[in-house]
Amino acid sequence: MKAATIALAFTLLPTFVPLANAASFDCDAKELKPDEKAICDNRALNDADVKMVTTFDLLSGLLAMGSRGTLQDEQTAWLKKRQECQADAACIKAVYDERLKQLGETYKNINRPL
Repeated sequence: MKAATIALAFTLLPTFVPLANAASFDCDAKELKPDEKAICDNRALNDADVKMVTTFDLLSGLLAMGSRGTLQDEQTAWLKKRQECQADAACIKAVYDERLKQLGETYKNINRPL
């Protein structure tokens, strides 16, 4: 995939995220954690979740194996941080904003051929 195509995908990503109707997990599950319930009940948080998981998946495909492992470890740590917010929507939003910024920085730092 060419760098220009990838850059275009990241540019257009926010355009398509609002069209998504579901979080990256099953909002109909019987036992949702408090943070998951808050995300399912709040459209802005739901959209942030979809944007984050889409960006994460895109980056996972661009990174080399070792970097993918690091990205996954960071994602696991981030998920724990999100869960610590419980049902606090402001806290969850801040955690998503922080993670999306980190993922953006990861993308900027990918080595690209000239």
